[in-house]
Amino acid sequence: MAQTILITGCSSGIGYTCAHGLKKLGYDVFATCRKEEDVARLKKEGLNAFRLDLCDSQSLHVALAWMLSQTSGRIDVLFNNAAYGQPGAVEDLRREVLREQFETNVFGTLELSNLVLPYMRAQKSGRIVFNSSILGFAAMSYRGAYNASKFAIEGFADTMRLELKGSGVEVVLIEPGPIRSAFRKNALAKFLRNIDQERSAHKDVYAKTLERLQKTGDAPFTLGAEAVLKVLVCALESKHPKARYGVTFPTKLFALLKRLLPTCMMDVIARKAGE
Repeated sequence: MAQTILITGCSSGIGYTCAHGLKKLGYDVFATCRKEEDVARLKKEGLNAFRLDLCDSQSLHVALAWMLSQTSGRIDVLFNNAAYGQPGAVEDLRREVLREQFETNVFGTLELSNLVLPYMRAQKSGRIVFNSSILGFAAMSYRGAYNASKFAIEGFADTMRLELKGSGVEVVLIEPGPIRSAFRKNALAKFLRNIDQERSAHKDVYAKTLERLQKTGDAPFTLGAEAVLKVLVCALESKHPKARYGVTFPTKLFALLKRLLPTCMMDVIARKAGE
């Protein structure tokens, strides 16, 4: 019997690649995304797709009910992938901007995870996989909202892993570095909409931020989303999955450096890497 998997954020990038890749491998994939036009496109491509908006609790209930109606109430895997990045200095982040970032990246993600848990507990099996980031353990400048949201996800995932010991439900974190996706384009839109560049003490730095977000080429060490798919398959098919899977050279390097170096040296490296 094919494993059933619900994936969020499938309109592009990692979610899109993993949905198609897992379907080819024989998984029973339920792909979700926020916009109806993207749902329609995924259906035309042969995916079983449905709308799910992490900022809307009712949407989460409806989407999960849609999946369970087709699987006789079974869900083997939840891949919490959907997220976006809000650039900007911490002092320029208004409360409502932070709330919007956390509604998607943290609150909606955790609510959906909690909704699937009773079904996984009843099965005495299941895997909840969180797509975190290198920025979930190594903060970089002008990414404070996103840093904080991913740090929060890592804290929740670590706690859930402890609390679910013995239940049959495994909790896994995937920590990608630079991955080819629409992330930068979406971050640019959020930056332009939510950050008052002209009145900011960081106005001069923001010129570099705009240049970075508007670049069309890959950042150093960027990999395709297939790199995350490969690690996700490993996390799903391993009898005893690791708590964390790093993806890309920067993630693995920063994890090592954070263990070895004092904070003052890490700050120097993080500032340089975040430019």
